[in-house]
Amino acid sequence: MRAMTWNVWWRFGDEWMERQIGIAATLATHRPDIVGLQETWATRESSQAAVLAAPLGMHSVFGGPSLPHPIEEPGHDGVGLGLAILSRWPIRHAWTHRLPSSRDQVPVALIAAVDHPTGRLHVVCVCAEHHAHLAEDHLAQTRELAALATDLSALGDPVLLLGDLNAGPDTPEIAALTGDGTVTDAWTASGADGDGVTLSAALPMAPLGATKQLNRRIDYILFRAPDGTKPPKVHTATVLDQPVGGLYPSDHFAVVADLEL
Repeated sequence: MRAMTWNVWWRFGDEWMERQIGIAATLATHRPDIVGLQETWATRESSQAAVLAAPLGMHSVFGGPSLPHPIEEPGHDGVGLGLAILSRWPIRHAWTHRLPSSRDQVPVALIAAVDHPTGRLHVVCVCAEHHAHLAEDHLAQTRELAALATDLSALGDPVLLLGDLNAGPDTPEIAALTGDGTVTDAWTASGADGDGVTLSAALPMAPLGATKQLNRRIDYILFRAPDGTKPPKVHTATVLDQPVGGLYPSDHFAVVADLEL
């Protein structure tokens, strides 16, 4: 199974339509089976997930609200910001799970039950808190995600967690997930070389004010096997850090991993 996670930077910037072409081209080139999108858009008529999934023959679901918010972009009234899951296999059902937050608009994680050929697979997509002054919320959210992954795996199904967690691998927020083996980081399990930076200050649209996250790997493919079973083998993990047609499709790089369930 090939999994991908990608923060696709909503409709920010003047070239969002051109960027979407690059996002679609990347999906067509790498052909992931499961995709988690953060900062993805939806309108009353359609969603970015549906637009991307259709030509690939994939299923999709969108959910929100998600971070960052509120959105104040001229000409984008009525365009929602949220999370999406794309799947090569049918999605039985999907729902949202509220995360701990002191914000007025509480963000959620999006969960989909997918009909993988070997059985049901639970996929969780999330964008965690990013503001430094909400650090307590940030840690509470990753702890909640660890509990959620544990509860889902107790149903006897593998769990795939795809997200922009806004924290580097050596932070307390990630330790809340991986420190006691609750979930496994696909990048680490693959033995991939390098730091796997997914938010680079070298990009022209990099959020330079995000000093905690810049030049770090903050986007993750994590998994948890059902209790009493072996975790999946991770063959490869890669960061997609090249422009498409001379334009970077997002301010984040995508992460792709090949796992053997």
